[in-house]
Amino acid sequence: MKRYEGFRREILNLPNMITIGRVFLIPPVLMLIDKTDPWRCVLASLLFTVASLLDLIDGWLARRSGLVTVFGKFVDPLADKIMVAAVLIYLVMDDRAPAWLVVLLLTREFYINGLRSLASSENIIIAASAGGKAKTAFQLTGISFLLMHYRYRLPGIEEALDFHRVGLVLLGLSVFVSIKSAVDYTFGFREALAQKNAE
Repeated sequence: MKRYEGFRREILNLPNMITIGRVFLIPPVLMLIDKTDPWRCVLASLLFTVASLLDLIDGWLARRSGLVTVFGKFVDPLADKIMVAAVLIYLVMDDRAPAWLVVLLLTREFYINGLRSLASSENIIIAASAGGKAKTAFQLTGISFLLMHYRYRLPGIEEALDFHRVGLVLLGLSVFVSIKSAVDYTFGFREALAQKNAE
């Protein structure tokens, strides 16, 4: 019974269940990606936005409830990367996003993951920076706009907003910010490693 309680606290807690739920939202988003139907585009964008917002909620709940677990630390960033990578690849296949841009974004993610693994082996923690958080904000918002794809008339705006164009601009900004934050992470790791070796 005690073993089950430990398992439930480590894995089957509410923040982790929300994180796992985000993964299950990915297939419906992918199935709704269809630039021939505006309503499917809206639904895909709404589901993706919900999944993105749940990322904030599960982290907040974990910290508030004291349920920050090893499993949660592993699966939360994994869910983020699976969600973003899967949708970006589908957007390239649907000619909504340029392949070179997506390659840059995914390469940066692989690089930072490798850098974090290397830092971890040296007992160095690379915390999320303001640049990394800005990259995520631009990226998730840009993807949401690209999923909308069409021009939509918003309340109080005379001319319809081209969501596809805005999404490309935001995704382009995320590439710029992501490269800059990757450089910052690299120099931060180098400084931390030099300080550790000097001790």
